[in-house]
Amino acid sequence: MARTYIKDISKSVGSEVTVKGWIDVRRDQGKMVFLDLRDVTGKVQAVVLPNHVEALDVAQKVRPEWIVSVTAQVNKRPERNIKEGVINGDVELEVLTIEVIAEAQDVPFELGSEVNLDTHLDLLPYTLRGEKYKSIFKVQSTILKAFREFLITEGFTEFQAPKLIGEDAEGGANSFDLEYFGHTAHLAQSPQFYKQIMVGVFERVFTTGNVYRAEKHATSRHLNEYTSLDFEMGFIKDHTDIIEMETSLLRYIISALKKECTREFELLNATFPELPENVPVMKLREAQQIIKKEFGEDCSQEPDLEPQHERWLCEYAKKNFNSDFIFITHFPISKRPMYTYEDENDIGYAKGFDLLFRGVEITTGGQRIHNYEKLVKSMENKGLNSNQFRYYLQAFKYGMPPHGGLGLGLERITSKFLGLENIKEATMFPRDINRIDNLLSQ
Repeated sequence: MARTYIKDISKSVGSEVTVKGWIDVRRDQGKMVFLDLRDVTGKVQAVVLPNHVEALDVAQKVRPEWIVSVTAQVNKRPERNIKEGVINGDVELEVLTIEVIAEAQDVPFELGSEVNLDTHLDLLPYTLRGEKYKSIFKVQSTILKAFREFLITEGFTEFQAPKLIGEDAEGGANSFDLEYFGHTAHLAQSPQFYKQIMVGVFERVFTTGNVYRAEKHATSRHLNEYTSLDFEMGFIKDHTDIIEMETSLLRYIISALKKECTREFELLNATFPELPENVPVMKLREAQQIIKKEFGEDCSQEPDLEPQHERWLCEYAKKNFNSDFIFITHFPISKRPMYTYEDENDIGYAKGFDLLFRGVEITTGGQRIHNYEKLVKSMENKGLNSNQFRYYLQAFKYGMPPHGGLGLGLERITSKFLGLENIKEATMFPRDINRIDNLLSQ
C-alpha cells in the first residue's frame, strides 16, 4: 500500500492507510497501547487493540524515535475525545500491523523538553526534531524562499559567489586564513566584490550563502559563520532606491510568513512585525539628537551606534511611527568600507544606511563608488594597496553604472521575527568562538 502522509489521513476516514514515521510517544493503558506517530507533515494518535495480537506485541516493544510503518484503519474520534484546533484532532488510527523499520537507542529526554542552550546545541541531531525548532526553521526557509521570489520578480538574477578569496572583501583583518597551494587565502566575509562585478553583467543580482567573520565575540547576537542575503542593483539615483527596494522586499517576506507560517508563529508565541507604508528614515546625527532628548545620553560624538542606542531608536520608532523598523543613514565615511559613496551635499558622510529591527541592526547597505579613479583614491585613503584589488577593479575600469545594494543576515532576522533570545537558536548548526558542532574545549 502506498504511503499516506499524516496531514492527509483525515481524507481517508473508514479506509485503511499506511503511515511511515517516528514513534513520538508510547502510552500503555490496560491491555491497549496508544502511540503518537509523527512524520514531516504532522502527528496523529494511534491505538493498538488487544485483538490485533501481533501488532500489540510489536507496540509493547517500540520506544520513542523508533521508525515504523503502520497500516491502520482511519476512524472518527468519539465526540467527547475530539481535540479542537489540533491537526487530526478529530481522527485516530486503529492499528492493524506495525513494521519496525529502524530502532533507536534510549533518548536523553523527551523530545521538546526545555533544556539549556548548550544541551540543545550538544544534541542538535536530536533536538532539532522538536516542534519548536522545526517551526523556527520552517519560518527561516520561508524567509529565504520569499527573498528569492521577490527579487526574481523584480528582475534580479541569482548567482553564487565564491567562498575562497584572495583578499578580504571589506579590506579588514577579521578573516579566517588558510593555506591554498602555497599561498594564503581567506574565507569570504562578504560577497561584496562579486555582486558589484555582476552588476556589470546583469545590472540586478542577488546571492545567498555562508560568510565568515573571525571575530572573537561571545554574545547572543553574533556568529562566526552566518547566511548572508545580498542584492546589488545598477542605475540607481542614490541610496534611497536601495531603501525603497528593501522596504518592498520586507513587505513581501512578511506577507509570505502570514500566509505560510501563522501556525509556527502561534506555536512560538511570536508576533508579526509592524511595517508601515512609510518606514522612518533619519540621519545618524538626527538619531543621536533623539537619543539625547528622549533617553538622556549624549552620543553625538560617536561614529556609530551602540547596541543600547539601537534598542532605544527601535523603541522610539515603535512609539512614534508604529514601526518595528527604522533606517539610519549618513554614517561618517571614515567608518565605512572603501567602496562607500560619499554624499556630495553632506561631505564626510556616506550615502548608506543601517536598518534597525526590534532593537538590533539587521542590514547594512547603500550606494557604492562606481568611478574607477575615485575608488582607487578611496582605497588609498584607507591605507589599502589598490594593486591587491586589481581583479575587482577591472569591473570599474571597463565602465560601471551608479549602483548599490545591501546585506541581510538570515539568522539574525529570523531570531528577531520570532523573538528568540539567542541567534544560535535560529542557526541550524552554529559556529562561534566556542563551538564547531562540539564544544572546542572538550
